[in-house]
Amino acid sequence: MSAVITMAAEEDPAVTEVESCEITQHVAEFIEKELGNDPKSLKKLPQITEELALYKKTLEEQVLTVSSEVPKKIENAFKNAENSKKLLNGIIKKEAILAESINNHLVTAQPLIEELKVSIGQIEEIERHLWYLKWISQIEELSDCIQQHLMTNSVSDAANTLVSMAELDIKLQESSCTHLLNFIRSTVKFWHKILKDRLTNDFEEVLKQLHWPLIGPQQVQAPALASVANSTELYNNLETLFIQLLKLQTSDELITKPKQLPEKYDIPLSVPIAIPIQLMLLPLQKRFKYHFSGNRQTNMLNKPEWYLTQVLMWIGNHTKFFEQRIQPIIDKTGSFLDARLEFSRGLVMLVLEKMSADIPRLLYDDNLFCHMVDEILLFEKELHSAHGYINSLPSCMHILSEETCFQKWLTVERKFALEKMDSVLSSEAAWTSQYKDIMDVDEMKAPDCAETFMTLLLVITDRYKGLPTAGRKLQFLELQKELIDDFRIRLTQVMKEETRSPLGSRYCAILNAVNYIAAVLADWADNVFFLQLQQAAIEACGETNNMTELQLGQLASLESSVFDIMIDLLERLRHDMLTRQVEHVFREVKDKAKLYKKERWLFLPSQSDQAVMSLSSSACPLLLTLRDLLLQLEQELCHSLFKSFWQMLAEKLDLFIYQDIILANHFNEGGSAQLQFDMARNLFPLFAHYCKRPENYFKQVKEACIILNLNVGSALLLREVLQATSGTMTDTTNIQQPTASAALNEIGIYKLAPQDVEILLNLRTNWPSSGK
Repeated sequence: MSAVITMAAEEDPAVTEVESCEITQHVAEFIEKELGNDPKSLKKLPQITEELALYKKTLEEQVLTVSSEVPKKIENAFKNAENSKKLLNGIIKKEAILAESINNHLVTAQPLIEELKVSIGQIEEIERHLWYLKWISQIEELSDCIQQHLMTNSVSDAANTLVSMAELDIKLQESSCTHLLNFIRSTVKFWHKILKDRLTNDFEEVLKQLHWPLIGPQQVQAPALASVANSTELYNNLETLFIQLLKLQTSDELITKPKQLPEKYDIPLSVPIAIPIQLMLLPLQKRFKYHFSGNRQTNMLNKPEWYLTQVLMWIGNHTKFFEQRIQPIIDKTGSFLDARLEFSRGLVMLVLEKMSADIPRLLYDDNLFCHMVDEILLFEKELHSAHGYINSLPSCMHILSEETCFQKWLTVERKFALEKMDSVLSSEAAWTSQYKDIMDVDEMKAPDCAETFMTLLLVITDRYKGLPTAGRKLQFLELQKELIDDFRIRLTQVMKEETRSPLGSRYCAILNAVNYIAAVLADWADNVFFLQLQQAAIEACGETNNMTELQLGQLASLESSVFDIMIDLLERLRHDMLTRQVEHVFREVKDKAKLYKKERWLFLPSQSDQAVMSLSSSACPLLLTLRDLLLQLEQELCHSLFKSFWQMLAEKLDLFIYQDIILANHFNEGGSAQLQFDMARNLFPLFAHYCKRPENYFKQVKEACIILNLNVGSALLLREVLQATSGTMTDTTNIQQPTASAALNEIGIYKLAPQDVEILLNLRTNWPSSGK
């Protein structure tokens, strides 16, 4: 071991020093562990020496064994490396020979490869030609089949074969063979036209015999349809032709470009209307265009209800026929088409085309434009509610959502809403409630102007609820917010004119209006429609970064709503108005309390000297004024507002009586009893109409009366406890404090601090001479 340490020292003295310190530390720890501080343990020394010598011998043997085995392992590893090297060299030589052989072979085979490439290219080209000819042959074969079926009058089989040809056309769409594509498309178009024309003539003949279209109401149609000769055969022919025409749908979609409105209307893409239903729509389309285009008297810009009502009548008149006759046919084919919905969609497209033509001429006349929007909204409502039209299909709302038209709509809505607000606020009944004589209904006591305004907002909501995109709805929501803020400002202006009489009926009506609008907006905030708009607003703001992360988080967690800013402003106005009323009433009551403040509480006779306790004469003006004003405001304000009012007033009165009357005077036994009587039997009962325990709103006055009316013995004990508590400022004060609080709680004192109670005790004059 010493030799190893010496070698390490020669190589690195720093290492030697560190290792030497570690060995010394290890030896010291070993001796401390084995021998400790007990001299008797030195007897173990020979045994420890012997064990260490044995351990040293074992280690030396291990070192000798390892040192003898390592050279043999190194020698074997070296031999293995030599063998591997020789093997690798042999492999490298073989690889070089093989590479040279391959290169020679490639050089020799290169002409053959070039010849093979040419041959393979020719083969592939021949295969393409064969496939080309096979496709042409297949197309011609299908074409011949259709011709044969038509010659044998097997129209159904011809239609099935045309379906196969149309599917083949779709399959070949990815091919670059333009001539082949043109050939198959022209063939499909050729046979499609022949089949469609033939089936269309037969189908129209059957419809004609069924008196199609069914113009009159359903009660008139029934006898007409019942009188049709051979009705069973006709309906069988109708079913056969309808199914055959449905088979032409695939080929029709290939060769017929659907008619689309301009892209600015953002009409959602939808599948073409089924061919047989298109044919059933044709006579109605002709009638519509005849009556509602050109210079016809029925085509008037100021009468959009004429064509809208006509379309609704047509849908209603044909509903039963489609449900009872056409839908079962479609169900037999396994199709998921809704016949009545397809028919409605075709007629709605007529309305959309008519609207897109009329609207540019209506943009410069607010009245005509507004009338058209009103009629369209009524049309949309009935179309969806009465006829089951679904929101994902094209509708009139897509036309109204076009940018120019939509901005005009917003402008007109704002204009007419402001005009309505002006007329409502200037009317004679603006500040009276239309339900004032019906107590059960008139809980909110909202004036007519507030109810009319909220009805206006509700109507606006119903008008834009059907818009197809959330972005358009959010723009209308912003308009509603603007109107709410404008109405709030108008209410504030009227309120400022009434500030001289804050208890007047108009001032109270304004306060009721503010409260009513805030309450309704809070209810709307939980409405599913506005919650959906809130989610849309979150997504929109997330894209544009118009909100802070905190605001977005509050909206997303539903902690706030789309109306929060408006509600906050209204609640602030409500609080300011209530505070002004409370201050006004408080000033009047305070003015009437001047005599009561000067009452000679120190010289009043004791309760035992009076036959019956009665109210202090100086308190009568104060209590009468308070009673009258409370009754007046209870009649004028709604329940929630009046509750806030009397609670705020009670808080101010409690502080006033405590500070300006009780703390400003000294009381003998009679004065304390009189104060207790005035408060408990006269003031508190005024508020008993509004709550069960009115004294809880006058805690300082109630507790002060308790202190002033304690019997002398209890008052002396309480004062001693309080003095003992406040006598020192050491840590023992914290230990004694609970004792004082417990003593106060025992007699019903929870609000007043011990220092306040000491002040009240000092206001008493009925102390024994030794207790002063």
